[in-house]
Amino acid sequence: MTATQTATNTAALALDFVLLYVDSPAASAAFYADLLGRPAVEASPTFAMFKAGDGLMLGLWSRHTVEPAATAPGGGEIAFTVAGEAAVRDLHADWSARGLTILQPPTAMDFGHTFVAQDPDGHRLRVFAPNQGEEANQHEAKAEQVRS
Repeated sequence: MTATQTATNTAALALDFVLLYVDSPAASAAFYADLLGRPAVEASPTFAMFKAGDGLMLGLWSRHTVEPAATAPGGGEIAFTVAGEAAVRDLHADWSARGLTILQPPTAMDFGHTFVAQDPDGHRLRVFAPNQGEEANQHEAKAEQVRS
């Protein structure tokens, strides 16, 4: 069976949850409640969950009790989109003042303006303002030249 046949024979999957394995769900829940400006919708000694937006949930699961045991191959990021370069700078200043570890200061990249911070468990938190209008078109034209 080909991938196309498989795709047409099964229902589309929805991404509903992002789970992070954390050392202390209570401490991480306090961190994310402050960062997101909303309380956890569920909390226990080994797990906490937040509404992340548009049906997406963020779960914080104790790395000591998750089954099967979690290993750490590869890496990833949680990304937050903001309205523009000024919002990137403002949120960077706010998170710096809160004491978050900053891995990348505000920087212009090919997709827009961004910075990267780290949560207490070392998960990367990227804030970015996507390129808009002419700037986005210029980056797409450059990408097309590279592909050609």
